[in-house]
Amino acid sequence: MTIIVTGAAGFIGSNIVKALNERGITDIVAVDNLTRGEKFANLAECEIAHYLDKHEFIRQVREHILPFDNIEAVFHDGACSDTMEHNGLYMMDNNYQYSLDLLDWCQDERIPYLYASSAAVYGKGEVFREERELEQPLNVYGYSKFLFDQVVRRRMEEGLTAQVVGFRYFNVYGPREQHKGRMASVAFHHFNQYREQGYVNLFGGYDGYGEGEQSRDFVSVEDVVKVNLFFFDHPELSGIFNLGTGRSQPFNDLAAATVNACRAAEGKEKMSLPELVSAGLVRYIPFPDALKGKYQSFTEADITQLREAGYEEPFYDVEQGVSRYVKWMLERF
Repeated sequence: MTIIVTGAAGFIGSNIVKALNERGITDIVAVDNLTRGEKFANLAECEIAHYLDKHEFIRQVREHILPFDNIEAVFHDGACSDTMEHNGLYMMDNNYQYSLDLLDWCQDERIPYLYASSAAVYGKGEVFREERELEQPLNVYGYSKFLFDQVVRRRMEEGLTAQVVGFRYFNVYGPREQHKGRMASVAFHHFNQYREQGYVNLFGGYDGYGEGEQSRDFVSVEDVVKVNLFFFDHPELSGIFNLGTGRSQPFNDLAAATVNACRAAEGKEKMSLPELVSAGLVRYIPFPDALKGKYQSFTEADITQLREAGYEEPFYDVEQGVSRYVKWMLERF
């Protein structure tokens, strides 16, 4: 049985490939665009059966000529994840139309389809529950994800031929995101800031929040993969689900966790946030004008539907997840 993973050299996709390998699954077709060749490193420690360029994959999907038999599932994590990308033509073709063509093909072939949506569909909302009236994206990236989710909802109402699951990822961090540049997680940037300059920067007060107090639902990619594989194991389940921890934590917590994990590796004692600030290890910079009015100051996944679907595993909090991530980075960089 073959499994197809799109975005396989990317952040979440490569972690899914690695997790499948850990189950002994290697008959994997990895789909990606390696124009940025450095992404190959994410697949170098993985076992796959075949690599296929994204554009060739899309062509074969649209023409229904993929040369693989017994496809067990498609994990669709290939998309533009740059929330600051303003080219709507590119975004809608890459995120919306690509996803739609793949959905049509999977339904025609009766193949389970597990795809990446985003918490960006909620915009500046303060309630993050999978309901249409709560969804108001702030940018074309969020809109591309929102519009495809709308199609999926209609298809589910009409009746599906195979499983379809959308995951609304919140702030994911963890191994194999180093290629993402400015779109990598804050944990990744804090790790590098601390290593390069001996301190980390956080945004100052904005939108009614104090310095470093803007809060997000930070979720480890390790947990993201576990949820993906839970639904892979339960092909009778379909739906659109928030994928976060259900717990919002301030950026201050993330900064403190990152610095303290680095300090622990140096044999130094853990410090409280006030101590880190006093020592100049956590610093605050003015909130950027370019982000004003376009920034989610608070996110917190309502994971009621995820729990009702039967997923019972606990999620790492920031201190737990970031400590594991920093350890992984220290072993490699």
